[in-house]
Amino acid sequence: MTSIRGAEMVDWNLAVATATRLVRPGPEASRDEARAVVAELRRHAKASEEHVRGFTRMGGDDLHDTPVLVVDRPGWVRANVAGFREILKPLLDKMQERRGNTPGGAVLGAVGGKVTGVELGMLLSFLSSRVLGQYETFAPATRELPAGQNGGGRLLLVAPNIVHVERELDVQPHDFRLWVCLHEETHRTQFTAVPWLRDHLEGEIQSFLGETEVDPMTVLERVREAAQSLTGSRPEGEEGDEARSIVEIVQTPAQREILGRLTAVMSLLEGHADFVMDGVGPAVVPSVAEIREKFQQRRARGASRLDLALRKLLGLDAKLRQYRDGERFVRAVVGEVGMDGFNRVWTSPNTLPTKSEIAKPADWVARVHRKAES
Repeated sequence: MTSIRGAEMVDWNLAVATATRLVRPGPEASRDEARAVVAELRRHAKASEEHVRGFTRMGGDDLHDTPVLVVDRPGWVRANVAGFREILKPLLDKMQERRGNTPGGAVLGAVGGKVTGVELGMLLSFLSSRVLGQYETFAPATRELPAGQNGGGRLLLVAPNIVHVERELDVQPHDFRLWVCLHEETHRTQFTAVPWLRDHLEGEIQSFLGETEVDPMTVLERVREAAQSLTGSRPEGEEGDEARSIVEIVQTPAQREILGRLTAVMSLLEGHADFVMDGVGPAVVPSVAEIREKFQQRRARGASRLDLALRKLLGLDAKLRQYRDGERFVRAVVGEVGMDGFNRVWTSPNTLPTKSEIAKPADWVARVHRKAES
């Protein structure tokens, strides 16, 4: 019983093992081709630093504290499990404490942790073939996956996925790889040039998780719903538009308020990255217009009905809206007050746009600029 009582709410090792076993193989490439892709992505990541910093007029002393890692799909899985484990620890500790006070909770928890680990692994195996790159803000360092020593994260570039998409879109590989690196390097620049941003986001996330008062099984059920959608094992009539987003476990007004702020920040970060990618692109990516058009069509087209249902369940449809809404916000503000005027957004948490200001950029300009000038 001692070992059962010590069982975690999620068996993280089992999640990694399951995802690694189920992950789809990447596109066919010889060893020499694979090495060439990795080397080129590293060169493009390095070149993107200067391009992004010159365009955004943002700098930071901790850039080299955030390593760039070119990974395969299992490497992406391991990195994300480590990140989830870190950021979710306070919530899972709270859930585990509540479970321990429930009759039979220890035995159920030992079984539930295994089940949830398998199902989380299934989800990660699905997502691991879709992510091109990712800046991991809360990544703990491991021997295989180093991270910043002074609180910085790490930038992941998922080589097989980048190759898969460039072939699918039939675009110039060298141009596409640089284009992807410009987007991801913008995220790296955002967090290295704005020292308070990481702590602010972590504080918001922990405040959100701290407000969670749902029964532990309710949270775990959201993961199971996602896995069942993925495998097609949900009962008839419960998929598609009926699927609920995992973030819809929000129960309190305080959580809805925090989620609104987080949505605004993520819209800003994603939209800014898209804006920078398009702004830098014409000067350094000859076929950027073709790439952008084909990639936008791919985003809009989505994939199968199953893929669309899973997007909704995981909140990925909201992420697509964040790209569009955030990019419109950044473009409008830069058009009104210039890049230096836009960069006031990074002054403090108080100058971040609200959710309503993302939709109405003029309101942000009026609040931050005209108030400061009056």
